[in-house]
Amino acid sequence: MADKKYTEAELLILLKQKDKSAFGYLYDNYSSSLYGVILKIMNQEEEISQDILQDAFVKVWKNLDNYDNSKGTLFTWMLNIARNTAIDKYRSIKKNTIQSIDENVYSIDRNHHVPSSEDSIGIKDVVNSLKVEHKTIIDLAYFGGFTQEEISEKLNMPLGTVKTRARAALIELRKIIK
Repeated sequence: MADKKYTEAELLILLKQKDKSAFGYLYDNYSSSLYGVILKIMNQEEEISQDILQDAFVKVWKNLDNYDNSKGTLFTWMLNIARNTAIDKYRSIKKNTIQSIDENVYSIDRNHHVPSSEDSIGIKDVVNSLKVEHKTIIDLAYFGGFTQEEISEKLNMPLGTVKTRARAALIELRKIIK
């Protein structure tokens, strides 16, 4: 089973049938990318990040019927679940909204290596191929855990501009990925 590869359509059919081996495949192939994003949002708190990853996969399992492939890929849907779960946990721990995530979220801890399948599936390269203004918005929103309002404040940019650039970046990402 470890050598089995699924197309996204095949995987979705099996997942919606609650096939546990397909879910194992999903976890094996996507958990490290999701964990990396969660770990960044949680400021390298490994134990909490592992719990959040588990919670995110439980949400994915329970909500598979809500996935709509016309709105994006399975990975993007799962990334949003993991990201939102991490932000909710972060906010509940801090008991107030995120004012700013420390800049060390973007620094690399040389003593800790998280294997990242986002490299193997090309996510970093795809995001890095965007225009700088789009890449910045995507980095802050999806990998930094910022809301659009927080990005607006951090970049000293009108909220409408942030929203426009975020939308343009997502459209551009869809073109690149398809």
